[in-house]
Amino acid sequence: MDEVTISRAILETYTKDFVERLDTDVAIAGAGPSGLTAAYYLAQAGAKVVVFERQLCPGGGMPGGGMMFNRIVIQEEGKHILDELEVHLSEYQEGVYVADALETISSLCVKTIRTGAKIFNLISVEDVMIREDRITGLVLNWSSVVWSKLHVDPIAVRSKFVIDATRHDSELCRIVTRKIGPRLITESGEVVGEQPMWAEVGEQEIIKNTKEVYPGLLVCGMAANAVFGSPRMGAIFGGMLLSGKRAAELCLNKLRISK
Repeated sequence: MDEVTISRAILETYTKDFVERLDTDVAIAGAGPSGLTAAYYLAQAGAKVVVFERQLCPGGGMPGGGMMFNRIVIQEEGKHILDELEVHLSEYQEGVYVADALETISSLCVKTIRTGAKIFNLISVEDVMIREDRITGLVLNWSSVVWSKLHVDPIAVRSKFVIDATRHDSELCRIVTRKIGPRLITESGEVVGEQPMWAEVGEQEIIKNTKEVYPGLLVCGMAANAVFGSPRMGAIFGGMLLSGKRAAELCLNKLRISK
């Protein structure tokens, strides 16, 4: 097999997948645990979904576990999701389970892709599209362009809904407030900012914070807690998974209403 055939195979198949997702039901920024979980449940239900991840590898903070000990904790409420993903869990004490961080994110990534979602890594979201007071898509560029600060124009993807799963930074929500002012549904209209670690409270509030914060824009995972000013949680991930599932459910309900 010659080198040009290899190059053509990569370019043609990648471009075909990308072009097919230029118009989609849901576009997700961030392939961490909550973003991937949202994509998994959306695709499983038949939605056309695409995930854009700025880094080389998906997973967000999950692969590093706690302080590079690649283990994560899952509480009883989130266990059913990892059971569905066929991740091995060991019970540390009643209601508290431990999972291998790499197995968990690998299983989540594989299951998400096999349900029909598309994940594109090394792509950064640098802006959003807004039409008539509604988010209608994302503006994208290669991450290498952003990191190198090159003056290269982006391209756009149109979507019915967008999910901000950009972890602690809540980047899409910050873009919205920077571009059009304090228009989010928080008390200030802006991103409140993440509070210090308090796992118990953070885990309780993350589901409550998973919601549509501006027409067409939903937030999940650590981005949700950052937007509404809730604490961070550390290496416990049940809330992250449940938040992603909740974001998918909200999107699916809204997609059904819009049809």
